Amino acid sequence: MNWDDLRHFSALATAGSLSAAARMLAVEHATVARRIASLEASLGIPLVDRRGRRWTLTAEGERIAAIAANMENESRAIRRAADGARSELSGTIVISAPPALAARALTAPLVELQRRHPGLTLRIIGEARAASLDRAEADIAIRLARPEKGDLTITRLGKVDFRLYASPAYLADTAEADWRFIGSDGPLAHAPQQAALENFAAGRVFAFYSGSLDIQQAAARNGAGITALPEFMGMGDAGLVPVVPSARLLSRDIWLVVHSDLKRAAAVKAVMGQLRQVFAQRSVQTGDSA
Repeated sequence: MNWDDLRHFSALATAGSLSAAARMLAVEHATVARRIASLEASLGIPLVDRRGRRWTLTAEGERIAAIAANMENESRAIRRAADGARSELSGTIVISAPPALAARALTAPLVELQRRHPGLTLRIIGEARAASLDRAEADIAIRLARPEKGDLTITRLGKVDFRLYASPAYLADTAEADWRFIGSDGPLAHAPQQAALENFAAGRVFAFYSGSLDIQQAAARNGAGITALPEFMGMGDAGLVPVVPSARLLSRDIWLVVHSDLKRAAAVKAVMGQLRQVFAQRSVQTGDSA
């Protein structure tokens, strides 16, 4: 049995379709199909029911997929153990963080760290979703919600305050009863700041939605209405003013998360130390994803 064939089959079982498995593995979908056919030939049993437009696993395929998933987990554990044992400041470290926060607060300090250690390669993933550290989608994560599951080492870095912002012209020209609001959709639709904004709106109209805080900021600057932004975005924008200067909408904690197997790796420790320093030095509150 070719272990690489099993890896492609496991990707299909996890992703649910040929195209999704191909994207996961960064290969053509024909490669995934060929690898699965090769695995079926070597085992002598059908693993996939190819009838219809969507492939489904056979009963035997389901059983083998479960075993393959365990093997994938053990393989990742081996890689993490090896990474954690390395002492040199080199290799690639993947950091998952909310995009607006990554762009405004994290990128410059991490560039500085990489300059000091040229053997280190840093990959920053700006995303609203929570990357899985157990599945090695990232090595380090900055999150605004404390993870509840996984073998993780979690440190509270600080907090972020959200306030309501609008353009001065909008507030001057619009009666409070007629205020319109700019809301979050996509991954941010269920974020605490969206719920707080809906509560403040009290039934008034949401005229504009976006899953990007940068777009929400631009919409508010152009007079679309009132939006909720982290202070580090709103307070530094000359085109916006706080709607209620004396009150914040809500505060959220910021968490630094790493898989416990990796926390002693020299490169990971260096990146974590730099991130801790960023938040220790920042007097301006930092913010959510876009």
